[in-house]
Amino acid sequence: MEVASSQNGSSIMWFFRDKGFDDKSINEMLKKCKRLQGVQKERASENWAYLKSIGIQERKLPSVVSRCPKILALGLNEKLVPMVECLATLGTKRHEVASAIARFPHIVSHSVEEKLCPLLAFFQALGVPEKQLGKMILLNPRLISYSIESKLTEIVDFLATLGLTREGMIGKVLAKYPFIMGYSVDKRLRPTSEFLKSVGLSETDLQTVAMNFPEVLCRDVGKILRPNFAYLKRCGFGDRQIATLVAGYPPVLIKSIKNSLEPRIRFLVEVMGRPIDEVANYPDFFRYGLKKRLESRHRLLKEKDVSCSLSEMLDCNQKKFLLKFGLFKGFA
Repeated sequence: MEVASSQNGSSIMWFFRDKGFDDKSINEMLKKCKRLQGVQKERASENWAYLKSIGIQERKLPSVVSRCPKILALGLNEKLVPMVECLATLGTKRHEVASAIARFPHIVSHSVEEKLCPLLAFFQALGVPEKQLGKMILLNPRLISYSIESKLTEIVDFLATLGLTREGMIGKVLAKYPFIMGYSVDKRLRPTSEFLKSVGLSETDLQTVAMNFPEVLCRDVGKILRPNFAYLKRCGFGDRQIATLVAGYPPVLIKSIKNSLEPRIRFLVEVMGRPIDEVANYPDFFRYGLKKRLESRHRLLKEKDVSCSLSEMLDCNQKKFLLKFGLFKGFA
C-alpha cells in the first residue's frame, strides 16, 4: 500500500510540474490537502480539463487549484458536475458559473443536497425572487460556506431590528447586496447603524439606507464614516444639515473625500459660486458625475447666462435639460 501511495504521490507531482507549478507551491498544496497524495494523475487531469471546459481560462487554473487543491481530488461526476449543473440551472449564464468558481473555488467542494439546496430554500423563504437566487450566489459565492444557523440567521435578525419585515423587505436587501452577509453584526453592522442614528437618522431613514444603499451599513465607522462626517463639518455644514444630507443620499458618508466629495464641493463654491447650503437642500448633488453632469451643464448655462437651482440643473436627463433651457440649437 505504501509503495502504491508513493507512486501516486510521484504521479501527482509530475502532473503539477507539467502544469507549471514549482516545488514550493506543490508542497504547500499537498499540506493543504492530504488527499492529493493518493490522487491518480488521470483524475487530476480529468478535473483540470473539466474546469477548463466550463469556461475557466487556463491561465487562471493554477490560481484556482492553489487556493483549493481539493478541487482536483473531488469525484468529477459525484461532486464537480452536479454542482456546476445545479448552478447553471439557476437562470445564470455559463460564464458566470466559471467566474464564480474562479473567485471562490471552494464552492464546488460543497454538497448540492446538504448546502446549496438549504441555502436556496432559506433565501426563498425570505422572499428572494427565484431569478435573483443564482445571481446572488454567483456574485458572492462565499455564501455557500456560511452557516445558515449561526451566520445568515443573525444577519436577518439584525435587519429585522431595523424594522425591516421578513416577508420580502429583508430578501430585497440581501438580493441587492449579497456581500452584507459576510460582515459581522457586532463588529460592523450594528456599530455602523448606531453611528448613523447618532448623526440624526431616524428609524425610517435607517430602513431606507438598508433598502437602497445596504453597502453603507458595511463600511467601517472609524476608517470611513467618521472621517467623512468630520470633512462635511469642516466644509461648514451644520449637524442638522449633515443629517439631511445623509438621509437624502447615504453614500455621502462612504464616498472618497479626495476623489469625490472634495472636488465637488470645490467646484460648487469656487467655480459655480454657490453656497454650500444649496447642497444641504439637494443631497443628490453628490450622486452625479463631476465632468459628465456638473461641469458640462454649468458651462452650458453660463454661456447662456441662465440662473437656476441645483435641482433644476441636475434632476433630469440630458434631453429634458436641453429642452428646459432652450439649449437644443447649439446641439443641432
